[in-house]
Amino acid sequence: MARKLYVSVSGRRIHAAPRPFPWEFAIEADSGTEFVIRRLFRQIEEAEWTNFLRAHLPAIPYHLDKENHQIDRRVMKLYAIVHEYGDAETKQFIEEMPYFR
Repeated sequence: MARKLYVSVSGRRIHAAPRPFPWEFAIEADSGTEFVIRRLFRQIEEAEWTNFLRAHLPAIPYHLDKENHQIDRRVMKLYAIVHEYGDAETKQFIEEMPYFR
């Protein structure tokens, strides 16, 4: 059953209530979608930890670093989910983002 969820892509949080954390998007989604979003957030955090360790090797530029591409792909998936389950205003906002194109 779908319920209202509040998503912060930048803060990597999803909540059932609009408080106490800031959020960017409100969506109507079920618990399966919530699970997928939480999993994507965890995967991004894991990839960022790998990036932190790898960042001390300056020989690999950002655009050639596969961990950065993994993060980018997961962020795009998050925005795709938010777009799918968001309201008309949310859909319009995401459609104007470079990720959507």
